[in-house]
Amino acid sequence: MRCPFCGAEELKVIDSRPNLENNTIRRRRECMDCSSRFTTYERIEDVSLMVVKKDANREEFNRSKIMRGIVRACEKRPVSAQQIEDVVTRIEQKLANQMKKEVSSQAIGELVMAELKQLDEVAYVRFASVYKSFRDIDTFVLELRKMLHEKKQ
Repeated sequence: MRCPFCGAEELKVIDSRPNLENNTIRRRRECMDCSSRFTTYERIEDVSLMVVKKDANREEFNRSKIMRGIVRACEKRPVSAQQIEDVVTRIEQKLANQMKKEVSSQAIGELVMAELKQLDEVAYVRFASVYKSFRDIDTFVLELRKMLHEKKQ
């Protein structure tokens, strides 16, 4: 491993602790050359999960794709990087617990939306507008009304 700031290889671990579900270890590291600090995560490499796309193509599950989508939905929202990391970890854990070798991209999208709905409603609507391919303002308003109705109950 190298320092992301200066590229040096000499690092020391300052702090190490298990994450929420004990499936990852968070390590705080310090570069011995430039004294910069950064965080790394270690996780057990699971048997690869295949994602079945809408066009029936298959690709290997990619955690960073989920992370990018959630980060984009949460831009300029009061959501911390740790909260996003926790959401992605929960989604990944739910998928692993299903013990399936394949999962549809639609099922992953539904898991992301359920997590975002709990985390931040604006981020949920942003993600849903892309995921559900809202074609016009009426579809958008319909989704907002559905959310408001669920919130009242």
